Amino acid sequence: MDVLQLDISGRPQAWISPQAAAVLYASDGVAWTLGPPCRVLRGGLQRTTGLQSRIEVHPIIAVRGSVPSRAWRQTPALSNTKLFARDRDICAYCSHRQVFSELTREHIVPVSRGGVDSWMNCITACRCCNGRKGSRTPEEAGMVLHYLPYVPSLHEDMILRGRRIMADQMEFLLASVPKSSRLHG
Repeated sequence: MDVLQLDISGRPQAWISPQAAAVLYASDGVAWTLGPPCRVLRGGLQRTTGLQSRIEVHPIIAVRGSVPSRAWRQTPALSNTKLFARDRDICAYCSHRQVFSELTREHIVPVSRGGVDSWMNCITACRCCNGRKGSRTPEEAGMVLHYLPYVPSLHEDMILRGRRIMADQMEFLLASVPKSSRLHG
C-alpha cells in the first residue's frame, strides 16, 4: 500500500512508500492528512522512557513547502500500461475488451507518416485491428475510431499508474477527474 503525497494545496505529487511518509512525519514535513491511519510503523525503544516509537501513516498526506508551477504544466508520461488503462483495455476500432498481451499502442497518424508518439495520437488497439490498419490512417483503412484520445489530467495520471489504490485515495483523486473521463465509467 503506497501513500498519496500531495503538495500543501492538495495537488498530487507522487506515490510514496509508508517508510518515506514516516520520514516526512518525523521531520515535521506533513502539513495535513486525509483518511484514517492505514499503517502503523514501529521504531526503536526510547532510552529515557523505554517506550517504542510509533508513527501512524495516513493514506493521503500533504507536505509542507511549495511546488514549482511548471510541475503542473507537464504532460504525463505515456506508457502502454497507462494508455491501456485510460482506454479501459478496449480496442478503439472493434470496441472489444482485450487482455493486456493482446493490446498494442496504435498511432492514429502512423509514425512512418509523421505521426508523433503522444497521448493525442495514440489509442489502444487489439493486435488484429492494428495489423489490419497497418501504416495507413483510419480513413484510408476504412476503420472508424469508437472513442477519441485525450491527455489525462494529473489526477487521472495518478490513477493510471497502476497502483493498488485505497478507497480514500480513489475518492480524493476521482473528485478532481472530469466527469467526461473514461475513468468514471
